Amino acid sequence: MPHLPLSMPPERAGALFSLKFTTLAVGTVSLPLCGFFFCIAWSLKFNLTETTATHCGVDNFLPSISAAIGGVTPQRYVWRLCVGLHSAPRLLVAVAYLNSYMAAGGSYWRCHINFLLNVCEILSLLLLTYVSSNENHGIHQLAFIFFMVFSLGHMIVTIRIWSLSRKYSVSAEERKSYRYKQCLLLLNLLSFLISLVFYYHHNTTCKPGVYSAFAFFEYLVVLSNMGFHMTAWFDFGSKELVICSLEEDKRI
Repeated sequence: MPHLPLSMPPERAGALFSLKFTTLAVGTVSLPLCGFFFCIAWSLKFNLTETTATHCGVDNFLPSISAAIGGVTPQRYVWRLCVGLHSAPRLLVAVAYLNSYMAAGGSYWRCHINFLLNVCEILSLLLLTYVSSNENHGIHQLAFIFFMVFSLGHMIVTIRIWSLSRKYSVSAEERKSYRYKQCLLLLNLLSFLISLVFYYHHNTTCKPGVYSAFAFFEYLVVLSNMGFHMTAWFDFGSKELVICSLEEDKRI
């Protein structure tokens, strides 16, 4: 079965593959990040009318994320490819965080709840990605609600774990990560609440540009979520992912 130590010199006998964890973290977040910017930019350049259309028929200048990633092609295919490719490494990072928090003395149940929230966030993202609002609006909307609940829950529990077990017993880089996590959680929550205000205002008043304001704060929700996960750069900066052959039985 796989043995994936977080820290091991690549020169160790039997090492078959090694990868800096920072490379894994950046690559994992870069896939949806690049896909996100591509979808927004392509929609603004080539599909502005379709992706900014609403039931009100008023003018808007920014597409919502749902319209940009799932409403038209090739954006739909690019986003699905990026999210699909990044999902397996994200599950690996989730396991790494679980082991790291447990090793640091975190509560068993709190660490496992945090891991479960992280996994459910990833699965919800996959669901809302592969079931677009055009294909099944109800399922897409429900998946988005689950994604927000699980992602906010994961971030809140992560902050709690850090405050109880890691805040004062870690390196300067990890303390920097903790501060970034706090700021990004606050940004994510505020952006989400403000986006709800604009969404309600759009549905009740149908004024031009209001839906675009909603879309802008929706962007901040997504980007702050990606930034939160990018803090793995600081948490695992000195670690490596190594696949090795055990000398005693030569299994990988």
